[in-house]
Amino acid sequence: MKSKILLLFLLLSFSETYGQGHGSISGEVSSDKGAVPYASVGILKSAWGISTDAGGNYTLARIPEGTHELMVSAIGFKPARQTVKVVADSAILVNVYLEEANATLNEVVVTGTRTERRRLESPVAVNVLDGRIFSLTQSNTLSEGLCFQPGLRMETDCQTCNYTQLRMNGLGGSYSQVLINSRPVFNSLMSLYGLEQIPANMVERVEVVRGGGSVLYGSSAIAGTVNIITKEPEDNTYTLASNSSVIDGAAWDHFINANVNTVNESRNAGVSFFASHRDKEAYDANADGFSELPELLNNSFGFNSFFKPTLYDKLEINGWSINEERHGGNKLDGPADRADQSEYRLQNILVGGFNWDHRSRDGNSSFSLYGSGQNTKRTHYTGIDQSDGWGSTQNHTLQVGFQYNYTSHDFLGGTNTFTAGAEHLYDDTFDEIKAYDYLIDQRTNLTGVFLQSDWDINAAFTVLAGVRANKHTYVDKLILTPRLNLLYKLGTTTQLRASYARGFRAPQAFETDMHIAFAGGGISLIQLDPNLREEKSNSFNVSMDFNKASEEMIFGFTVDGFYTRLIDAFVLEEIGTDASGNQQLLRKNGSNSTVKGVTLEGRLNYDQRFQLETGITMQQSLYDTPVAWSSTIAGTRAYLRSPNTYGYYVLTLLPQSRFNTTFSGVYTGSMQVPHFAGAPGVVEDVLYTSPTFMENNVKLSYRFTLRSIAKDLQLSMGVQNMFNAYQKDFDIGAYRDSNYVYGPARPRTFFFGLKFGLM
Repeated sequence: MKSKILLLFLLLSFSETYGQGHGSISGEVSSDKGAVPYASVGILKSAWGISTDAGGNYTLARIPEGTHELMVSAIGFKPARQTVKVVADSAILVNVYLEEANATLNEVVVTGTRTERRRLESPVAVNVLDGRIFSLTQSNTLSEGLCFQPGLRMETDCQTCNYTQLRMNGLGGSYSQVLINSRPVFNSLMSLYGLEQIPANMVERVEVVRGGGSVLYGSSAIAGTVNIITKEPEDNTYTLASNSSVIDGAAWDHFINANVNTVNESRNAGVSFFASHRDKEAYDANADGFSELPELLNNSFGFNSFFKPTLYDKLEINGWSINEERHGGNKLDGPADRADQSEYRLQNILVGGFNWDHRSRDGNSSFSLYGSGQNTKRTHYTGIDQSDGWGSTQNHTLQVGFQYNYTSHDFLGGTNTFTAGAEHLYDDTFDEIKAYDYLIDQRTNLTGVFLQSDWDINAAFTVLAGVRANKHTYVDKLILTPRLNLLYKLGTTTQLRASYARGFRAPQAFETDMHIAFAGGGISLIQLDPNLREEKSNSFNVSMDFNKASEEMIFGFTVDGFYTRLIDAFVLEEIGTDASGNQQLLRKNGSNSTVKGVTLEGRLNYDQRFQLETGITMQQSLYDTPVAWSSTIAGTRAYLRSPNTYGYYVLTLLPQSRFNTTFSGVYTGSMQVPHFAGAPGVVEDVLYTSPTFMENNVKLSYRFTLRSIAKDLQLSMGVQNMFNAYQKDFDIGAYRDSNYVYGPARPRTFFFGLKFGLM
């Protein structure tokens, strides 16, 4: 009898456990920007879970009947919950919409592969700087915002005109290629002041690829590529903004910006306009009557438009202009050539381009035809003791090309996108100051043909391989620049990447050659060695990218190791003075050199209460043999003006609320800075080791809605470099060494702003 009761009990238990009905849940996970691939979908407090496919679709099978809590999360989006009632033997359709939280973690990028890829799915690591960071850090220009990216550092190199350069992975500005809408028309001349001239309200986002990228875009992408994507209209909106700053209580800096976007009802045509005006007073840090920050008057205007004549075609046309007057030194109220020491620049820059994309009806192939160009006219003066230092510059750049993409969805069991194309770049530069016997008259042609395979072998493993053949005016032989990138995904949280790329720099004039500095009571001029030959590189990168989203928190980190070997590296050596006593520097091929290091990034968003983004780079840059930068003291193997450690942080409290507070900062480690004899108190050349700097900023902002017109108004205020971490030992007087400048770009600066429109 007991055995029968036991058997009946087991049967009832089996019926309750295994006889329960089951159903399934399926659907699509999407956002404002379309499907969300590889999102995590699961039943709370259970083992049932799955990831969406590349199209954002999912299916959860054999879910017990009853009421369940469906949880959906993805990097870059706020987690979503939805109550679902499962009925036995039925399929429930549940589509889930995700709201963006930090979309830069997995948005669509184009720079790494020349095709659209989700950031976490790209075999090439791409970092994204968008308008959110510009706003949080009160960065009014592109140069102010770039330092809040891992591996990047903005450097000021002139005390008089504030010439700047972007350093990436320990290498100087001419090793980084700056693109505008994926086109290399941002040339050496524009690099002198261009990153400071581009207003932040023009920029939709900046995509940054660290490491060799010459296989994609040609010469001078050894350290990496910075791609400036201008704003494209999505809705009918407008924004007006103003910001006023007072620099150390002594000089004003005013910005006025405007953006207008319009899209037709069919959403197949639209145009985005932007305008910016800047008026900045000169600032004298040491009360010697000579400016450390020049006066600026800048007016910028531009547009970006699109037209879709069919479902399969898209035409984009963009253009913008910059007019800037820059004046530093002393006696700034009068003509530049009446000063004791002065630099003056009047620049007019026009940039434009077009791009026509066509895709096939089945979506498997597409091609692009594109062209872009820029024209710069510059009147400039660089003089001391009322000399005749007037000069003029004419420069224009033209690029044309085409690109074809074909995707095979059954390529040896995987999916492969093949990319092929060709492009030609022409650059003409004429820069002359007759009084100094200074002349750059240079015309270059660069033709490139490229081929690339982007192969998703399976859901976890991707191999990208490519090669570009380059023919440059100043290089006799055809230069091949291959690249190989590997991506392996560990589930939905971790990506492992490894890459190799070969790059080159042609023996032509760079931005530093077009900047004339003051030194030792005269000027400093750079010459090119007649026997200068191309510089080549081999770059290696390995990285791990980890990101995880939970119900309350999004967090992640990246570890990126880099190693670049430069062959026949370009160096600058002092070779004496000319008949007028002006310093002469020679650019020539030196020994090989090595740049290596690691960049660490961290990010955290806790329940939209606070958000932290930070990064630090530790690196070493050494020549194989010492470089004699001075004719009077021993050379050094270390790169000059290159700190071994630098980094940033951005901490925002209540990032999605109407009131938020942002703390941000930039760290610059010590570095070796040359200080040439002839400046007051400097009797011989010195290699100075600078102190470390920590520049800290704070911004408070409050946004409220004007209900009568349904528009937002945001008020903001704050302090940049609030502890006044600024260089204390600037040279004084007319005979200063103007290149003896280091540290943050500005002293303590108070600001307040107003923004009206769509936030």
